[in-house]
Amino acid sequence: MDIFQAIIIGIIEGFTEFLPISSTGHMIVAGKFLGIPENSVVNAYEIIIQFSTILAVMLIYREKLSLKKVDLWLKIMLAFIPFAIAGFLIKDYIDVLFNVKTVAYMFIIGGVIFLVVEYFYKEKKNYAKDVESVSYKQALWIGISQIFAIIPGTSRSGATIIGGLLTGLDRKVSSDFSFLLAIPVMGAVGGYSLLKHYKDLVHADLTAFAVGFVVSFVVAYITVKLFLVFIQRFSFVPFGIYRIVFGILLLIIL
Repeated sequence: MDIFQAIIIGIIEGFTEFLPISSTGHMIVAGKFLGIPENSVVNAYEIIIQFSTILAVMLIYREKLSLKKVDLWLKIMLAFIPFAIAGFLIKDYIDVLFNVKTVAYMFIIGGVIFLVVEYFYKEKKNYAKDVESVSYKQALWIGISQIFAIIPGTSRSGATIIGGLLTGLDRKVSSDFSFLLAIPVMGAVGGYSLLKHYKDLVHADLTAFAVGFVVSFVVAYITVKLFLVFIQRFSFVPFGIYRIVFGILLLIIL
């Protein structure tokens, strides 16, 4: 992987990781079009830039990273448990789903779900107005919905945001909880993957890795900040439409 490819992948990762449009799906597709081979070095790079996006979220939500927020983090860890259990049980079988066709179908399915949920969305029925008001029951259901994100193209943030909306959270609180939940989830997944691929860093272009890390961090920070402003004024309908169109285009190309 050269510096140009590292920058492109870094931009894609930073832009899509926390939007409900599946970073994994975009990375798979981008890799195909850029001619980037699926090898251990590339896997190591993708892990590294995922850590940069986690750092971006931690910077944005730094006031939540406090011992005074123990109750909030207990809820987040409760939401993390279903994904951790499911991931451990099927980790040896999930690789077969990492292909463009699966991504395309999941993009379309996810887009339709977003449109349906938005159609029936009634803000007056929502009762949690800030992320710390999320109940343990809501946190658990969000965690269960996150299991679907194991399928490439689903989107971890998309699954958890939908889960939040269905449990009575508004768009902003659902997004806040989803982004905070990403810290332990992506940290655990990235840490596990890094243990498997850390030896490959020896053979990598560390300059390209460093450039991609910085690019991904900056793009993720800006994207999350803008997204939080966007969803306080608009709905998730544009993301649903984008997912459907993108999925159909992938099927046509295939």
